[in-house]
Amino acid sequence: MIELGLARISRLLQQSPLTWKAIHVAGTNGKGSITAYLSHLLSAGGVRCGRFTSPHLIDRWDCITIDEKVVQESLFRQIEDRVKLRDKTLGIGASEFELLTATAFEIFNHERVEVGVIEVGLGGRLDATNILSDVLVSVIAKIGLDHQALLGNTIQEIAREKAGILKAGVPCVVDGTNSPDVLQTMTTRIKELGGLQSVFVTPEDQEKQSPLLSRIFRDLDLEPHQQANMSCAVAALQVAVPQVRPDLKVQPLLSHLPEVQWPGRLQSIQLNSLAARSEPVLLDGAHNAQSAEVLRNYVDRKLRSPQRSITWVISASVGKDIHGLFGPLLQPGDNVATTAFGPVDGMPWVRATDPAELADSVLSLPGIGKVHSFDTDVLAAVDWACRLADGGPLVIAGSLYLVSDVLRLLRQATTK
Repeated sequence: MIELGLARISRLLQQSPLTWKAIHVAGTNGKGSITAYLSHLLSAGGVRCGRFTSPHLIDRWDCITIDEKVVQESLFRQIEDRVKLRDKTLGIGASEFELLTATAFEIFNHERVEVGVIEVGLGGRLDATNILSDVLVSVIAKIGLDHQALLGNTIQEIAREKAGILKAGVPCVVDGTNSPDVLQTMTTRIKELGGLQSVFVTPEDQEKQSPLLSRIFRDLDLEPHQQANMSCAVAALQVAVPQVRPDLKVQPLLSHLPEVQWPGRLQSIQLNSLAARSEPVLLDGAHNAQSAEVLRNYVDRKLRSPQRSITWVISASVGKDIHGLFGPLLQPGDNVATTAFGPVDGMPWVRATDPAELADSVLSLPGIGKVHSFDTDVLAAVDWACRLADGGPLVIAGSLYLVSDVLRLLRQATTK
């Protein structure tokens, strides 16, 4: 169950003042990538940096990194136990995410990080991470319709919740490629807070300012959303670094941008340890209409052709708009395996849509090819899709939790 609010996290951390400064990132899509860019460049510049994102990818503690290395499991469990004991002793009744947030923040204290790059869990205004007070810069990534039951039914309502991380006196960076409604909502909130130092960032503006960034866009053949995320990260870095290390120059750090990897987002993987396929497979955590549109554009540009349809392995969380998510992705002639991801460690409220129901929804799309439901057997779904694709394009998408299951299966196969 998701319980938004700051009262419980405040009590959890009232005896643990945070000893580091933060960069706080909210949004519907792109915030994870922005945090990855920021933490990598800060670490490359010699700034001791912690990063906290959600959800975790494979292990519950891999959402916390120190200088780009996943925190040691032993340290994670030691501090998590301390936080859970405090929660029990004080009778707080904190949620799983609040316990995880407090654990991450205390790990940053323990590891003496200088800057923590923090991704909002859900929304912004009432998200547990919004307990942060010593913030260098707030970042608003791309905003779309998602979690309407908790955040509001319109893009303006959702944007208002995300804008809740903005604080009086704290500079902010906003993805300028957002819709006009989102940008107007942000502008209104900035004025309410007394006219913060604010930057509305577009890739075009950033390219004009930095020939190096322009060359990186070109050399990496980045998608428009990737350029926007990178631009936001660079702009936030330009605001944050002078407050932490006045002698550190941002421009030379940009050469490290091509090194950044963010698993599960337009990631090319090999499945030959799991199935009879040597060709690469595209793995992507697109899980709402906005990210599905991004994935569709990438697939249409890079993989789809008149000669070959796409084979998909898909899953989705309960409550998602199935037609809004998969309608843009699945085209006539495409073949689809539906499955369900397994239980999510630390997030018992997250459940997968029934694969048979998902298959029925897919079959209602015009001209769809073969569709097969595999219940909870992700490996069987992958195997069927590999055989059916026969070397043609194959995409695994629909949920970050499905991405996690596939990466976990690959790790297990490699270990064996």
